[in-house]
Amino acid sequence: MTDQALQAGDALLIVDVQNDFCPGGALPVPEGDAVVPVLNTWIDRSREAGVPIIASRDWHPVSHVSFREQGGPWPVHCVQDTEGARFHPDLELPPDTVRVSKGTAFDRDAYSAFDGTGLEGYLRDRGIRRLWVGGLAADVCVLATVKDACASGFETHVLVDGIRAVEPDKVGEVLQTMDEQGAILERKEH
Repeated sequence: MTDQALQAGDALLIVDVQNDFCPGGALPVPEGDAVVPVLNTWIDRSREAGVPIIASRDWHPVSHVSFREQGGPWPVHCVQDTEGARFHPDLELPPDTVRVSKGTAFDRDAYSAFDGTGLEGYLRDRGIRRLWVGGLAADVCVLATVKDACASGFETHVLVDGIRAVEPDKVGEVLQTMDEQGAILERKEH
């Protein structure tokens, strides 16, 4: 555990807390909605500290390459401008939240919030050095995002209470991978 006081040079990065990844959605993560209250606490802290809040989202076109109908591994999910692609209604994102859309090309998938989005440049332009990351799913898009954040040299803190996995029994393995990549695992939400 490190100092959890947010400060200048920090940003909160919320990964894919969208309706389709929550219970009742097209590709539900078990207990996916359980991350919402944890992340809302971090949103409040971020607002109080005046640090940027960034929310990534899958924002797929119809007939996206990742969909089973196109030969991909996933059911149709997070299609642009659909209810399933919206952020969870209880996630209290402020109006100035920076929204990062990924997986927007028909022929290419993107799991990381850094993949083809310009996020790294945005963060560097604002002097961000530390990222606090939570969201869905721990074993897919959160993992890819954390790996890229670490590889890009950001001090990356994973909000363990604020993530859930498609395969919950693999969370320990995922956290070990994140730790090996250099991420700092934050195990308390307060």
